[in-house]
This record gives sequence, C-alpha cells and structure tokens, in this order.
Amino acid sequence: VDEAGFAAAMEKQKVQARAAGKFKMDKALDYSGEGNDFVGYDDLTSNAKVLALYADGNAVTELKAGQAGVLVLDTTPFYAESGGQVGDQGMVHNAGGQFNVADTLKIKADVFGHHGEVKSGSLKVGDAVQAHVDSAVRAATVRNHSATHLMHKALREVLGSHVQQKGSLVNAGRTRFDFAHNAPVTDAEIRQIEGQVNAEILANAAAQARVMDIESAQKTGAMMLFGEKYGETVRVLDIGSSRELCGGTHVKATGDIGLFKIVSEGGVAAGVRRIEAVTGANALAYLQSLEDTVTQAAGTLKAQPAELNARIAQVLDQVKALEKELAAAKGKLASAQGDELMTQAVDIKGIKLLVAKLEGADAKTLRDTMDKLKDKFKTTAVIVLAAVDGDKVNIAAGVTADTVGKVKAGELASFVAAQVGGKGGGKPDMAMAGGTNPAALPAALASVQAWVTERV
Repeated sequence: VDEAGFAAAMEKQKVQARAAGKFKMDKALDYSGEGNDFVGYDDLTSNAKVLALYADGNAVTELKAGQAGVLVLDTTPFYAESGGQVGDQGMVHNAGGQFNVADTLKIKADVFGHHGEVKSGSLKVGDAVQAHVDSAVRAATVRNHSATHLMHKALREVLGSHVQQKGSLVNAGRTRFDFAHNAPVTDAEIRQIEGQVNAEILANAAAQARVMDIESAQKTGAMMLFGEKYGETVRVLDIGSSRELCGGTHVKATGDIGLFKIVSEGGVAAGVRRIEAVTGANALAYLQSLEDTVTQAAGTLKAQPAELNARIAQVLDQVKALEKELAAAKGKLASAQGDELMTQAVDIKGIKLLVAKLEGADAKTLRDTMDKLKDKFKTTAVIVLAAVDGDKVNIAAGVTADTVGKVKAGELASFVAAQVGGKGGGKPDMAMAGGTNPAALPAALASVQAWVTERV
C-alpha cells in the first residue's frame, strides 16, 4: 500500500474541504483605500459615498445600466458574509442610478464589497448614495442566526459538553449547523432540543451585545468557537442562556425568532453531524406543508388525519394478504402450465428439450414452474423458460441431473441472455438470467435447439 501517497491525497482533500467550508473574501480585488463604517447592527439604511467601483475584478470610475460589478462605500448597513452568516442583499441608489446588491463580501476585515448589477442609470466613484438593506431577507436571516446560538447551547446540554461547532451556514431560508458528535441524534433528543430552544423563545428575553477586549470576554465565560481567529476586540453576545463570541446580526429579543423547528439531521463526516432548522415564517410554512401532506395522504386512504396510522397499518395487512393470495395463484398457474408445457417438448438425440415463453410470469413463477417441470420429466431433459415484464426479460434454464455432463444450465442461460441485451448464469442444473430487449426474445428462444444439438 502506498501509505505516503494516501496521506498526501488525504491531506489535499482535507485542505479542499476546509476551503469549501469557509466563507469567501474578495482578496483578488486591489483596494488600498480607507475602510468602511459598518452601521448595520442598528440601521438598515444609511447615507454613504462611493469609494471604489470594480467591473470584472478591475477598478473603474463608473458602472452603467446592465453592468455587473462591486462597489465599496464609506458607510454601509450591509453585513458582509462572515461567521457563518451570509451577506446582505438590497439596493444602493441616488438620483443618477440604482445598484441592486445581490451579496456582500469582505475585501479586507474592515472593507465590504457590495456585489450586484446597475439596474438603471449609472454610479460613479465619489457619488453620494443611499444604501438600503432588504429588511425581509435580513430579518429572516437574523432569526435563523439567533436560533443557531440557542440550538448550540441546547445541543451541548442534551448531547454533552463534547459537542463543538464544526461549521455553519445561516441564510434567510434556514440554519445549517455542523457539530462534533459520534452518534445519530435520536428523535427523542431532537424533541428535547426543540423544546429547550422554543422555551427560550417563549421567555422573550432581551438579547445583548457587548464589545470588549478578548481577555475580558474570556472572563465572562463566553464560548469561543474552536478554530476561529479572534482579534484584540470581540463582540460578546448574550441571547437567552447562551453567551458566545459572535459578530453577526441578531434579534432584539428571543421572542422575535417566533418558532424553531429542526427539519433534518444526519452525518456528514466521521464524528461530525449536521442539523438543519427553520424559524419564523419558514417554520410555519414547513409545518403547513407537512399538514398538507398528511391531509392528502389521509384523503387518499379515505381516513381522517388522526386515523392515518391505523389506516396505514390496515392497508399494509391487506397488501400482505393479497401478496400471499397472488403467490398461491401463481403457484397453481405454474403447476397447470407445467402439465400443458410437457407436450411441447421435442426429442434431440434422446434428450427432451422444452423451450417456452410464459405470459404474465415473474422470476419466481419461472423458478417454480422450472422445478415442477424437472420433477415431471425426472431424467434426460433440458428446459428454457422466459417471460416479458414491460421492457425486462426474465429467463430460466434447467437441466436434469443426468444431463448436466452434456449441457450446463448456466451456459445456456448466458447464451439466451446475451441475445436479449442481458447476462446471467448459475449452477449446472439451474440458472437465471435477464435482459432488456424483449423484441429479440423469439429469435433467442428459437436458437436454443441448435445450441443444445451441438452439445449432445
């Protein structure tokens, strides 16, 4: 084993995975000017001046209608993608033009790049503008981000203090949270986590953010996320019973989150689990969708939603009973067909050869019929049975014990299957095969007699 090569490939994959999990920065943009003043914790609208414009990664003095680019403002309410939270969307405009912001990314720690397209008019470096964050998208994102902190605290309390954040993605749609844990989170644990988070929401406790030096923050007991890099000054967020270092935007009080619902949980890597959850209007829409599904299912089964479990159990019992009846009917059919088919056998040098196509038979029926025919023939017989099910061909080949020295069932099944676009094989006395070309089956069955004749 090339252990050195494996280790190198594994390290490359780890680097790629870590890179894919980190949020983007516009380091490729050549900007050396002053930083911007971020006012987005308190305001979603601000007056600003355009400090720089970029088109195709190059600095320009003007962006015109229909042109995509990046703009830098001296003051901005737009939050730049960081700490798991996606960048804000919105609009920057003045009398001369409107720029729609689709995303906000950091060029440097204190310089935000507003990505988007000029909707109308034009914008120039030095223009005085107004910046407006999309309040609905921000509000939904804020609810999800705040709920993530409460969920992180609940995860540690329910699953254990070994739980550590391994990654997160928070946008307007949902929160995605990766954490260290070595077992699936059970349904009971998920209910407990949801219960704790929603209890914090109902308490409607005010959230508080304080800016302080890193040493003072550590003394407060605030959780510092493993692997994160912090500067000398940090933001300590108190929300509900959670206290963490976080530079993201958050609700004023836990009640603003509205409702918290986990929608999925699963493993993403060895020892790493992923939970996705929704809040507010998205949580309501998710629950309404589930209700619609239950109502439609109940209607299909002609039952009330509350009776759905009992009705499903009843239907499954009925299906099992019908499957038993069908199996019995096919067994009788196989027996009856066996008697009729024996008359179709031809003699080839003292060996009885039977080649037949059975209508409406599945693979099991072919096997059952084959067994009955071999019992009836007892000696010196070669049998090939086939059936078509939609665009699928099932083939069974059987040879009595005294004839396997001359003809092998596995070889015969493969010979027929090859002509109908398939393959198969098995033991010398019994073999199954399949194919995907029903149109070629008649010719394939017709060729069996010559194949057997050559061998006997």
